[in-house]
Order: sequence, then C-alpha cells, then structure tokens
Amino acid sequence: MIILFNKPYNVLCQFTGDSPNLADYISHKDVYAAGRLDKDSEGLLVLTDDGALQHQISHPKHKQPKTYWVQVEGTPDNKAINALQTGVQLKDGMTRPAKVTVIQEPANLWPRIPPVRYRVSIPTTWLEITITEGRNRQVRRMTAAIGYPTLRLIRYAVGEWNLDSIENGIRPGEWHKIDNPKVLLQKTNANTKTTHPSNRCRYRRRQGKISARRRTR
Repeated sequence: MIILFNKPYNVLCQFTGDSPNLADYISHKDVYAAGRLDKDSEGLLVLTDDGALQHQISHPKHKQPKTYWVQVEGTPDNKAINALQTGVQLKDGMTRPAKVTVIQEPANLWPRIPPVRYRVSIPTTWLEITITEGRNRQVRRMTAAIGYPTLRLIRYAVGEWNLDSIENGIRPGEWHKIDNPKVLLQKTNANTKTTHPSNRCRYRRRQGKISARRRTR
C-alpha cells in the first residue's frame, strides 16, 4: 500500500510526539514515510507499509528524482541558475547537477498558513528544481549558497508520483491510498543500473588473473 499525502506547512513527519503531526491527518497504522519533509516545507509525502518499497523510494543509491516548487527572494540571473544546474558547493560537498527552470507561480496554488513574509522592495521568483539526492535541507541550502534564500518550498513530485497523480489533485491535508505498490516498485527498478552478463564475465576473468598472479608471488 502507498499513501500520497500533501503535507501542510508546520506539520511534523512523524506519528507520535509533538503536534501537529501525521497522526492528525492519516488514520492508517503501520505506514512509514519514504523520505521526509521538514516542518517548514510543504507538499508530497509518500508513505508505505512495505519496507522494501520504502527503501526503493528513499535510498540515495536509487537516485529517485524529487521535484520542488521553490519561491526564492530576488531574481536569480543566468549565472545563479547555471550554478544550481551544474552543482553547488555545500559544507557536506558538491551537489549533483539539478534540473532548474524559472516558472510562473504554480496554478491553483493554495495559500500558506501562516503566509510568507515578504520584503516589499524585493521581488520573488518561482523555480522548479529536480534533484536526485536527499541531503538535509538541501534545496534551501542550495538557493542560499547562490544568494537567493528560499521563502517557500513545496515538493511536487517523488519519482513517478506527484500532487496531480489523482483527478482534481491532492489538496493540503488530504491523502490518497494506492493499493498496488508494485507499480512504483517496477518503475524505480527500471531506473536502477544492471550489469550486462558480458561485463560480469569480464570481471570474473580479471579477478581470476589477479588471483593467479597473487599465488605465483
């Protein structure tokens, strides 16, 4: 089973402890988030009761793409956009290349509660950013590193799923259950690299030659 949930701002990605949290919205038990969203971020959270599927979705080695709508302070120039696209140096290393597009404010975007605090003299810009990593607060740190702090962050898509995966979309605080998680598992498996049989044979031959040389020494 998969649950697609549109997490509102200020909701914690946990079922126990401080409130508001997932238990205030989702009635199903024994489901776990496949990847998290910060308290101050909004949007798509994928939950499942299948441990293998959770691993497929959330583990960095599978490079599952995640797409965000990001409202930043200021108007990024081409140099700043190119920096996001090619990789940004953060304290924990260089980021992988990201897909970045300047977009209009998303259609039918819901108001954030509480609203974003704007500075009247400074314009804002919406970006669509797709990354294949899952570092802590990565998108916020990326935009801050190029001089354009994030004001609002909404995760629109995880892999093949997005906030419009069902008719009329998933509004904040709403969730939708999918009873056939193998569909997503097959899609994520299709994105993983496999070793061609001929390559495996060459690898075994190389290993055999190395072992033979070691025995003659």
